[in-house]
Amino acid sequence: MFYLLAVSFLWAFSFGLIKGRLAGLDSTAVAVVRLAFALVVFLPLLRLQKIPRRAAWWLAMIGAFQFGAMYALYLRAFDYLQAYEVALFTIFTPLYVALLDAALENRFRPKHAGAAALSVAGAGVIMWNSTLSDGLMIGFILVQFSNLCFAAGQIAYKRTRPLLGDVKDINLFALLLVGALAATAAFSIFTTRWTEFHPTAGQWGVLAYLGVLASGLGFFWWNLGATRVNTGTLAVFNNAKIPLAVACSLLFFGGHADLPRLIICLLLIASAVWVAESKQKARS
Repeated sequence: MFYLLAVSFLWAFSFGLIKGRLAGLDSTAVAVVRLAFALVVFLPLLRLQKIPRRAAWWLAMIGAFQFGAMYALYLRAFDYLQAYEVALFTIFTPLYVALLDAALENRFRPKHAGAAALSVAGAGVIMWNSTLSDGLMIGFILVQFSNLCFAAGQIAYKRTRPLLGDVKDINLFALLLVGALAATAAFSIFTTRWTEFHPTAGQWGVLAYLGVLASGLGFFWWNLGATRVNTGTLAVFNNAKIPLAVACSLLFFGGHADLPRLIICLLLIASAVWVAESKQKARS
C-alpha cells in the first residue's frame, strides 16, 4: 500500500506543474517525451535474457494499453471537455478495476465493488460541477475508454507478474514503457506537429522531472504496489490522487477549493480503503 500512496502524492503534485509550467505545449508530444525520459531510466535495467519471448511481447502489450492508449485517449478528451470534466470522468476507474477482476475470476466480490463505489462517491463529492460542456458525450466516452485501458493494464500486470518467476520487476518494466512509447508515438503521427514543439529550458526541466519521476518511478511503483494489495484496495487508490491533487493545489500552487467537500472526500476514500482491507484482515 505504501507504493500506491507514494505515487498518489507524486501524481497529485504533478498536476500543478503540468497546468502551470507546460501550458501551450502539444499534449501528445508531452506524453511522448515523458515516456521517452522514463524509458531512458529503465532501459539499462532491462534483463531481456531472463524473460521468455512471449512474455516480453505480452508485457509490451500491457504497457501499450495501460500507459500508451490511456494517454492518447485521455489527452484527446481535452478537445471536447473542460479540464475539470476530464478529471471528473476519471473517477470511474475503480469500478472498472473491480469489475474486470471479478469477470476474470468469474466471481463477484461485493466488498471490492463496494470499496470501489465508495471511492467513486468520495471523488465525486469534490469533483462534481453541475455545469457541463457541449461535447459531453464524445468526451465522456473517450475518458471511459482511457479508464478501461488503465484498469485493464493494472489487472493484467497484477495477474501476469506471479507467472514470471524470479525476475525482478525493475528488470522487466522497460518492456511496458517500450509498448507505451510505441503506442503514444504512433498516435502523435496523426495529432502532433513536431516542428512546432519548442519547449523552453525550464519546460525541458519540468518534462524531465515528470518523465523520470511521475511517469517513470510513478508507473513502476504503481504496478509494483498493484501486486502487493488486494483488488479492492488497488481500485480505491485509483481515486486517491484526486483529493490529494486538490490539497497540493491549496498548499503549493495557490489554488482554491471547498474545504468541507475536500474533507468529506478524504474521509470517504479512507473509509473505502478500510472496507477493502477489512476482508483481508478477517481472513487472517
